[in-house]
Amino acid sequence: MTAEPPANARTQQHTPAAAPRVPDLCPMPDSGFECDFQKRIKAAQAYAETRPGTVGIVLRDRKAGATWRNSNAADMTWTASTIKLAMVVNLLERHRAGKIKLTADDRRLMTAMLHSSDDDAADTLWKRYNGTTFNAAFGRYGMTELTAQKGYTTAFPYWGFEKCTTNDLDRLINYVLDEVPAEDRAYIVGQMRDVGPEQQWGVWGPDSGTKNGWSEEDGGWVMNSVGFIGPDERYTIAIMNNLKGEGGYDEGRATDTEITRLLFR
Repeated sequence: MTAEPPANARTQQHTPAAAPRVPDLCPMPDSGFECDFQKRIKAAQAYAETRPGTVGIVLRDRKAGATWRNSNAADMTWTASTIKLAMVVNLLERHRAGKIKLTADDRRLMTAMLHSSDDDAADTLWKRYNGTTFNAAFGRYGMTELTAQKGYTTAFPYWGFEKCTTNDLDRLINYVLDEVPAEDRAYIVGQMRDVGPEQQWGVWGPDSGTKNGWSEEDGGWVMNSVGFIGPDERYTIAIMNNLKGEGGYDEGRATDTEITRLLFR
């Protein structure tokens, strides 16, 4: 008769081995972003692809020197009011160089452009300080693909009818943070951190600053947001949503805001 094995031997014989733990894989290992951030980027990218129209995104980590852009970052899109940020940069630059002398009224209008995206303020400053001079300077701030659009107004160029890429807006905001003299930079950053309710969407939020642009053009609504997030403005993000008639203001506002939430909130 065969003897039974000890009870502890039977238990050991039937206990399955624990499965080895598979480490989480970083989806973009060569991106320069931390692994958790890589996952956030992929989530934002996937979300953008489900939204109406097309969405260009450029994200930059200024401390790590990492940049990510999606496939629509080079699409030409109406700037809407994001170009007002470049206008303020140019006015401050010309004043500092002694080419113009900004008055108290000029500065009030500049603040109105940044705070509430005031169109009348932009019109006044554009006419007062020569729209052609503005446009000739914008390329120096990184807006190398910016193109004024003809056939929409008797004045040409005109700030309200221009197209650029999300890459342009990325270069613009980084020019503001890296190249603008400290006093002027502090003014711009302070205004972007304290925008009115009209611009409290998209990149806007805790420890953030933004300049937004929204308009209904001949191809449908565009909803754009560019700004910075984090201590010392570590991160910059530019988003341009060309809805192409597939949605309107509300859909575009939600898209820009959710992309920022997925990345940072």
